[in-house]
Amino acid sequence: MKALIYDGPEQLGLRDAPEPVPDKGQQLIKILAVGICGSDMHAYLGHDNRRPAPLILGHEAAGVIVGGARDGERVTVNPLVTCGTCKACTSGKDNLCPERMIISMPPREGAFAQFVAMRDENLVTVPDHVSFDQACLAEPIACGWHTVRLARETLQEPATTALVIGGGAIGLGAALSLKAQGVAEVTIVEPNALRRATLNDACGQNAISPDDLDAAAMFDLVIDGVGYAATRKTASAHARPGGVIGHIGLGEDAGGLDIRRMTLQEITFIGTYTYTAQDFRDTARAIFDGRLGPLNWTEARPLSDGPAAFADIRAGATSAPKIVLHPHP
Repeated sequence: MKALIYDGPEQLGLRDAPEPVPDKGQQLIKILAVGICGSDMHAYLGHDNRRPAPLILGHEAAGVIVGGARDGERVTVNPLVTCGTCKACTSGKDNLCPERMIISMPPREGAFAQFVAMRDENLVTVPDHVSFDQACLAEPIACGWHTVRLARETLQEPATTALVIGGGAIGLGAALSLKAQGVAEVTIVEPNALRRATLNDACGQNAISPDDLDAAAMFDLVIDGVGYAATRKTASAHARPGGVIGHIGLGEDAGGLDIRRMTLQEITFIGTYTYTAQDFRDTARAIFDGRLGPLNWTEARPLSDGPAAFADIRAGATSAPKIVLHPHP
């Protein structure tokens, strides 16, 4: 099969790789759409030692099962594999399983390839009216869905206003999840003018530049989809007293939070990691039901254009919140 292989910082090569052989309880999936994630970008830039070269990256995938009793079934892939038996797994917090693994991290190759093997319980059937480009968005949007759910539960009262920091796919997914979960007023802060225009004109969002964020504006919930010191500073400045910050981004490890203000104003900070299996299923259902909108804001490219797509994202030269690669011609 053809695969896009990470060979080192800012080095990607399209070449032949062994086709995966599914184990018992697994299916072979012909990948028809796979999104480029921020974590893929971290690896591409050499910033993620959990993803050493050479490695097939990619974990936001959808496609068709090949062979067996489920041959031809359209599916989207939950890439997070957990043990299923530990306390975290049995209490509905399987994303915190100490044995969790995700495809695109050793020993599991990723989905920037023509085929992937995955166990049955990680596959969600996709109805015919949903495209594969839409279906592969279940993974990135589930991250925001999970964060919004936790933040709303922590607030313990109805949230009416929210600020989302970052207008990439994670931030946009969080904004869509906020609306789907009943938060009426959502503002996205996005510094890239090209992307900001897309958010406003094509995605139906209220996206503003950081300079246009009123210093006195306060929000029930703040979702940081970037995770840099500067964005955490913004988050802790704009969560209202008693508000909640949901932190998804992994841009850098430290700095930014105004701990004094957060302590005096009883602002809760929640770090979030991926999503539970139920969050993934709930997000997929919201996609299928149309509650997250048309999801027509992706840009599709063939897998062979992967290196150029990564370079364009690196340069901030693409307006689309998500580039989706097609591994098959």
